[in-house]
Amino acid sequence: MGELAVIFGFILLIAIITFGMGGAIHKRDLAFKQRKLELQASKASGIGPEAAQKIEMLEQRVRVLERLATDRGQDLALQIENLRNSAQPEIAADYSIQHQETRA
Repeated sequence: MGELAVIFGFILLIAIITFGMGGAIHKRDLAFKQRKLELQASKASGIGPEAAQKIEMLEQRVRVLERLATDRGQDLALQIENLRNSAQPEIAADYSIQHQETRA
């Protein structure tokens, strides 16, 4: 009876290790497939990583502007000025170039 308990324990241990390793392998496989799909989607949309980063930054700025527009705080003008002062130079350059093109 003692030998049967040892054998059962050994089989149980092997099963736990096998399922644990199988779960870890499956998790890595899912992460790989997800990353592969993300890369395919970005490639299909034609948006490179730099453009995606710029879009994300612009989305954050729009969220800030929406919050400013919906907040009725007393320091709204100060927040808008701070937002203008924090604008990155490349955005200002892009805007001025586009603004000059539309005038011409």
